[in-house]
Amino acid sequence: MTTPATTGPPPRDLRDFYENPDVPVASGTPRSLRQARMLARALGPAAQAPRTVLDIGCGDGTAAATAAPLLPGHRVIGVDWSQDALRRARTRIPYAVRGELTGGGLPFASGSADAVLFSEVIEHLVDPDAALDEIRRILRPGGHLMLSTPNLAAWYNRGLLLAGVQPVFSEVSLRGIHGRPGKEVVGHLRLYTARALREFVAASGFTVVRLEGAPFHGVPRPLRPLDRLACARPQLASILLLHARRT
Repeated sequence: MTTPATTGPPPRDLRDFYENPDVPVASGTPRSLRQARMLARALGPAAQAPRTVLDIGCGDGTAAATAAPLLPGHRVIGVDWSQDALRRARTRIPYAVRGELTGGGLPFASGSADAVLFSEVIEHLVDPDAALDEIRRILRPGGHLMLSTPNLAAWYNRGLLLAGVQPVFSEVSLRGIHGRPGKEVVGHLRLYTARALREFVAASGFTVVRLEGAPFHGVPRPLRPLDRLACARPQLASILLLHARRT
């Protein structure tokens, strides 16, 4: 059975896909809150030294808006290349600028950022290696990377694979759902387990500080208590929250 991803003609390429206003550009609040708390602990009070935080791939600004109250005094800037996403983000956060991780790179000087929020972006990228290279460039030495991404090895995906069902979060088409639960096509190109994410980030010039789990807002309501329990073991959690520092 196929569920259409959008109305109108199919996307010609990934840019068309992500510029479509019907494509979801926000993630669940529980994940955003957990990630924001991790960042607040890492940065400390702004009274000591106000920091610049870039939310790269900010989408509609939900993650940055959720984090801002926990980061008083720090400057949070949203960055996205989708004009539609930026229009929505500017209704939630004071600063939102256009920028790309590839091509000409982000519009920031080397070492100019103290922290980067990278919330559910990496799974959408054709070239995640180049993306982390660019993030490393703009971070100061010792700067913080707060990365979140769906977990390929989430507790329910392990059962689905055993049953021969396509895992949640994985997609084989930009036009419809094939062989897995769910109703929305969101353009995931790459998925990570906890081990793979740790190794990948470390190989890109970062030191992994902490890995936590977060629940997924799309889990059916009767299973949500179990999903929250799984967060205690990040290897089984729905969402991986990784804190790393630039070496």
